[in-house]
Amino acid sequence: MPVAGAARYRHAMTEGDLVPDWLRLNRANWDDRVGIHSASDFYDLSAFRAGASTLRSFERAEAGDVSGRRLLHLQCHMGQDTLSWARLGADTTGLDFSEPAIRTARTLAEDTRLSGRARFVVADVHEARTALQEQRFDIVYTGIGALVWLPDLDRWAQIVASLLNPGGFLYLVELHPFSDVLGEDGRAVEHDYFDTRGLHIDHPHTYTGGPALTHTRSVQWHHPLGEVLTALANAGLRLDFLHEHDVTLFQRFPVLEQRGDEFRFPEGHARVPLLYSLRATRPDT
Repeated sequence: MPVAGAARYRHAMTEGDLVPDWLRLNRANWDDRVGIHSASDFYDLSAFRAGASTLRSFERAEAGDVSGRRLLHLQCHMGQDTLSWARLGADTTGLDFSEPAIRTARTLAEDTRLSGRARFVVADVHEARTALQEQRFDIVYTGIGALVWLPDLDRWAQIVASLLNPGGFLYLVELHPFSDVLGEDGRAVEHDYFDTRGLHIDHPHTYTGGPALTHTRSVQWHHPLGEVLTALANAGLRLDFLHEHDVTLFQRFPVLEQRGDEFRFPEGHARVPLLYSLRATRPDT
């Protein structure tokens, strides 16, 4: 899935207990977003059909040569990242809980003549093993803005480990949780880094702009970096690297400057991490 937009919509949040029907709310919210996203400049499906990649250069470098490798993309939304890996030669599978998103992904695969290298499955990430018939993969990839939609990272990490071949690895790229504690102007700490309670959000628009949503409610969770790393370690995965990046994909704070398809702090400005990436391997034994 793409950028969650949590920091941009802090003003719409109210703290509260975990909403019991969070999965239903989130699925309805994401189903509603698909038509808006597919028509947006943010996703620019026309450029993608013409050959554009949605992967950042550091992702291609950090993941290494994926040619001929079996890659699973969890929470793939409309499949552009999945198909970008397929363009690099991977045998890809994208999984997402939104049926409209998967329909769009399958159409994109046909339009880009990548259907031979990419298949798409409708399922919640927690049901991935059953939905994929106990298959295993060389690489499990999770892209930006995915983890905030998951309440239990220990459970998620165990699922990831179970989907990997021995010697295979998780490659994760995410919004850095430290940037979530800053206010909308990016100048001061306004939110509790260690507050991991479910946040109930009611906002009329998705992060791409466009028409109002019908299903406006969702639930998200903040996951400190230590929580992510500990969940992976508890699942038996070995951390190969953790890299923090001073770039992001959208105008998260007013001070950021756009350079190409990335947003950075201006020269001489104090920086905080905006993204992080990590690779964690399932040992051979």
